[in-house]
Amino acid sequence: MAQHPPKRAIWAWGLYDWANSAFSTTVMAGFFPVFFKQYWSGDVAATESTFYLGLGNSLASLLVAILAPILGALADRGSLRKRMLFSFASLGAFATAALFLVGQGQWVAAVCLYVLGALCFAGANVFYDALLVVVSSERDRHRVSALGYALGYLGGGLLFAVNVAMTLKPEWFGLADAAEGVRWSFLSVAVWWMLFTIPIMLFVEEPAATSSGKVRLGDAFSALAQTAREVRHYPQVWLFLVAFWFYIDGVHTAIAMAADYGLSIGLPQETLITALLLVQFIGFPAALVWGRVADKIGPLRSIHITIWIYMAVTVAAVMMDSSLEFYLIAAVVGLVQGGVQSVSRSVFSQLIPADKAAEFFGFYNMTGKAAAVLGPFMVGATAALTGNSRLGLLSILILFIIGMLVLTRVRMPTTAD
Repeated sequence: MAQHPPKRAIWAWGLYDWANSAFSTTVMAGFFPVFFKQYWSGDVAATESTFYLGLGNSLASLLVAILAPILGALADRGSLRKRMLFSFASLGAFATAALFLVGQGQWVAAVCLYVLGALCFAGANVFYDALLVVVSSERDRHRVSALGYALGYLGGGLLFAVNVAMTLKPEWFGLADAAEGVRWSFLSVAVWWMLFTIPIMLFVEEPAATSSGKVRLGDAFSALAQTAREVRHYPQVWLFLVAFWFYIDGVHTAIAMAADYGLSIGLPQETLITALLLVQFIGFPAALVWGRVADKIGPLRSIHITIWIYMAVTVAAVMMDSSLEFYLIAAVVGLVQGGVQSVSRSVFSQLIPADKAAEFFGFYNMTGKAAAVLGPFMVGATAALTGNSRLGLLSILILFIIGMLVLTRVRMPTTAD
């Protein structure tokens, strides 16, 4: 890895976050939960549709958890990170575009396409995250990671704002109604995702393969077995992964289930959309700030602060009753969401060997997604069993507390903190 990677490569890398955040914002956090509850499963009880949505998120996370380490090891050995990123992004964009064709009441097809899109979104991120060590020096790691998330918030927010206009004022776009606006929004996400994937393919130089000849799937399993045998050499990596397992599950669950929760407690759809836009546009500058905060006070301390704030936000969300309270909570989430994500990624990149970045980031994504099997299911199942969506949300406090306690045992390398 070069000591001073070119700025063109850094921005090209960051633009992939701009690209795929359209899916996480418009589809995962914005329109899919609302459209699923009101259009695709409109004749299903609210708590039951919450369960199906949580089950869909959990299934996607489980599949990523199984595949991510294998794919990462394969990509490291064959210098396939960029090609595999492009393959997953393309399939994810295809699944997103196909949501346009799903008719009213066809919730099974909607869930299947959503699971495929979410799987490909997360799978591509294994290789995107691994390229962080290619485009940044260790000294700049926190700020470059934060740049990616900041661009993601801005890009995802801009397209989402256009998509919101398509649903509120469909006549401006020659559309019949709001439902048609949502369907065309899914198509716009697919195009956006693919268009802004091009820079990372053109301007980021991937390191040469670590093995010669044809790369086989068996090589990936051998590499994983070797890493498992060497686990004693990386105790801080695995300790951090345990902490990450719990606290990022709370974060991802809050993102995935926020819109569904708001609808379940009676908030209007307009409130949820406005709140999500607040998160995006506050998250853009806030993510950049957290990159510098991590340099000043230390990355682990920064993560601790964000977890405490998330716990306070969770308690406040359980007690809220009005749109104004939801807006205030969204603003606070926007201040910390990019921070906990970007600093966690840069911390992990400093704990791992650079020549096995994709393999280790496979474990990183596996950890987050395997944990995320539990979070949405906890929320959905608790809501279904108790008939109370507020109690479902409160259950994620457990994840934050355990994650923070384990994180107190992690120690950074002396050159990184």
